[in-house]
Amino acid sequence: MTAQLALGTYRCRTIPEAAASGAQWIDTAPNYRAGQAQTLLAPVLADHPHLRIATKTGYFTAATGTDAVNAGVLNQDQAPAGHSLAPQYVRWQTDRNREQLGREKLDLVLLHNPERAHPGDHPALHHAIREAFSVLEEAVAAGHLAGYGIATWAGLDEGAFTVAELLALAAEAAGRAEHHLAAVQLPVSLVMMTPIAQALDGRGPLPAAAGAGLRVMASAPLHGGELPAMVDQELTDLIRPGLTPAQACILAVASCPGVTDVLTAASSTTHWRQAADAVAQPSLTTAQLREITHVLASP
Repeated sequence: MTAQLALGTYRCRTIPEAAASGAQWIDTAPNYRAGQAQTLLAPVLADHPHLRIATKTGYFTAATGTDAVNAGVLNQDQAPAGHSLAPQYVRWQTDRNREQLGREKLDLVLLHNPERAHPGDHPALHHAIREAFSVLEEAVAAGHLAGYGIATWAGLDEGAFTVAELLALAAEAAGRAEHHLAAVQLPVSLVMMTPIAQALDGRGPLPAAAGAGLRVMASAPLHGGELPAMVDQELTDLIRPGLTPAQACILAVASCPGVTDVLTAASSTTHWRQAADAVAQPSLTTAQLREITHVLASP
């Protein structure tokens, strides 16, 4: 089954149109759009209460850092880093997310690139993740949050943590086997193909997350908008004749085993509709995906 399309807001200018066109999920973060993304999203969410929202905690703008210092959740030495998983900061930012988005209860809060917290020091990083998960479990218990997860760029690829380790840390944070770790977000594309190649062999983070019942949100399917210009007509036709290069790239990611959502930051209503048409296509088969990865891996 092809994954569904979700709206990423890192560069998006088409939020109302996407919401009206059937998007089910919107992904954002408090540092997107120079710290204004969540405030800009609030009226859209009010007009479309069915929309589910995934936001983050971790990165913050300089202005938010100043607010956090004034609130006593970061000190003057911590603020310049622009990133924190400190429990008091995670708690404060989660409450601030709810306020800015106008939602009493958030669907997902993701730790934003947690590998940034303690690069190269796995025990310290895992301790920080577990402590942050504990805060998010408290938010679930208070009725302020449905679930949580991680949004990573390189943490899974570089071995800073595995899905199994994240599940174990969530169980420790909850104090029981039942926890509310619900999602992982990571880059998946025809440039960053490792997760696809691994999934075709039943390995890696995608099948591990899917096997645990986690939502798997594939970010950067067009590699920041650079990928369509790198895909020629021959590769496009190999993926699915009749599609544009961008649509072919999106369909390949949406067909990858384990992926549930493909995040795209459409730059126009037309691009959003084209992406939606791509994920509405029948999924590529495992054999087709293997052929595509083989072609791309060839010198």
